[in-house]
Amino acid sequence: MNQPEVSHGTGGVLSIILSHFWFKCLGTMAFTSVFFMAYLFLLKHPFFPVTVIPATGLDGLIGIAPLALVLYLSLWLYLSLPVMLTGTRPGVVDYGLWVGAMCLTALTIFLFWPTAVPPALGDWAQQPGMAFLKDIDAAGNACPSLHVATAVFACFWINRQLGPYGGRRGLRALNIAWCVGIVYSTMATKQHMALDVVGGIALASAFALARHHATRMRAEPAVSGVVEPSPHPGGRVKFGPDRECILRP
Repeated sequence: MNQPEVSHGTGGVLSIILSHFWFKCLGTMAFTSVFFMAYLFLLKHPFFPVTVIPATGLDGLIGIAPLALVLYLSLWLYLSLPVMLTGTRPGVVDYGLWVGAMCLTALTIFLFWPTAVPPALGDWAQQPGMAFLKDIDAAGNACPSLHVATAVFACFWINRQLGPYGGRRGLRALNIAWCVGIVYSTMATKQHMALDVVGGIALASAFALARHHATRMRAEPAVSGVVEPSPHPGGRVKFGPDRECILRP
């Protein structure tokens, strides 16, 4: 996982998408099922009083935009990209473990600090699509927004996977624009407040930074040798403070 896994060319990308295809699909389905069981349980059975997240000035500036529903729902397609653009099973598992750890952290927060958005944010009866969203996705477990956190974490991951396409800035710009659109949609559909968004971005950034640090640590050689001058033929190589060997010509 130390090197980007996306190859140049359409054929290379397609071969990566199709590699371990059913492992990716079934793994994603299993992960999503387990997550939503826990998420919905906490949503419907809070253990502590629910805190209503207050609106800010930014929430007042961003009005209800029914068309943002498309961006909001596009998260599920967007979240499939990091998995589909990974060409190895260990890579898929690595992504799943990091996302799983992030989601578990959020669920722990929801357990001890259940939150919700203000109840009266619009006349949903006048917006059939929005009313449908409110029926299937109650605006609870709001802060930090997992909708935002998963999108931002995926954005970091995809940006890294696009490494071989560094010269094609349009791909990275599209990746960032899609993520920003999803973040915006959470406020434009009033599923989340600005404070929820800030919390989601902070959560994702923390895990992206931790993952980057862990990757760098794995990439460093476990043992480093330093050659020192020696009067003997060859040289002396030290492996740590108490191990050394003599190089013979």
